[in-house]
Amino acid sequence: MAVARQDASRALLAWGANSYGQLGLGHKNDVFLPKAVKAFLFNQTCIKSITGGGGHSAVLTDTGEIFFCGQNKDGQLGLGHTEDVTHFTLCSSLCGCPVIQVACGWDFTVVLAGSGQVYSCGSNSFGQLGVPDISGRCTIPVLIKSLQDKVVNIAAGLRHAVAVVENGSVFQWGIGMESQAKRMCQGKSIPSFLRANEPCKVPGFENIKVRSVASGSHHVMSFTDEGDLYVWGNNKHKQLLSKDVVVLEPQKIEAHYFEGEKIRRIWSGWTHMVVQSETGKVFTWGRGDYGQLGRSGMPHEGQSQGRKRSTEHHLKEPAYAPATVPRLSGASEVACGSEHNLAIVGNQCFSWGWNEHGMCGNETEENVCLPQHVGALSSAELLLVGCGAGHSLAFCCLPSLDISL
Repeated sequence: MAVARQDASRALLAWGANSYGQLGLGHKNDVFLPKAVKAFLFNQTCIKSITGGGGHSAVLTDTGEIFFCGQNKDGQLGLGHTEDVTHFTLCSSLCGCPVIQVACGWDFTVVLAGSGQVYSCGSNSFGQLGVPDISGRCTIPVLIKSLQDKVVNIAAGLRHAVAVVENGSVFQWGIGMESQAKRMCQGKSIPSFLRANEPCKVPGFENIKVRSVASGSHHVMSFTDEGDLYVWGNNKHKQLLSKDVVVLEPQKIEAHYFEGEKIRRIWSGWTHMVVQSETGKVFTWGRGDYGQLGRSGMPHEGQSQGRKRSTEHHLKEPAYAPATVPRLSGASEVACGSEHNLAIVGNQCFSWGWNEHGMCGNETEENVCLPQHVGALSSAELLLVGCGAGHSLAFCCLPSLDISL
């Protein structure tokens, strides 16, 4: 984890979609260049992680406190009400249990405490809170009591969540993936973990120790102690590298896709994947019609209407096959939104992908098909990056803090 220099000014910056105030800037207008979040102009506290969901954002400090802002109609900010919040606000109900990880879904939030316990808040219309006796929504984080083992890692999809426990087993809850599976696998039996409204053990890892998980809108990728990848869920855009349109149980991705190198870190957008090997190479694959692979503007089947797409840098090979992105080699941080991404390479911030709301930070709405520097941050030392579905966040050191940035 990067640590900020004590002699530099630190700032949280935000840009992109802001319909619900998810940038924490005090208004609800989209922002096309990084802007400093004045509530987080500080030198005493360090941010540990930043992330976002469909329309909300979460900042986790190194003291275990969480600050939320943005869309809150289902209580996903955990603040005890359902009003949108345009400034980052402390989630006081979790102050008694220091938090080590936050995962944001479309309309819910999952929180991992240092004790290994998991809390959730927001919508439960698809069982995504993992607490079946709650109907509708929950505005204050509630403990998921059925997770008995100590949890070490969590991830959230559109309307499902996943947790890895200390012994390497994986649990999943939320039925958001079930509807996709039913529609695309008619006649097949849907495994219980895909239709559970409380944590259910994912089969197939009996002799395998999973280290971490990442989730797309309707798929999951897991990373084992041996450096292997396993995937399951919706495969419409070939993001699971399987011949099956839906992968109903964990399926291993063969190492030859990554030039025989072991993987050390994983990330996922809604329908695309990003991984980094032990030598620092970054591979991308899956859906690429908004430039989110960082190597192609090739349109894919099922492209959404009403979004701009790139038309340059077509690949001869299928865009969904894993391939390296040379500009990202050695990246120290990567973050995936729904269809855009951020990375830190050599203390510089790169962005690429969908840019309809300016989330690539280049003052345009044109999609970006190759990683490019975020010019407004060229003088900053980037420490952390984070993405929501259509917005971007960065924590950095600035040589001289300009709050008008």
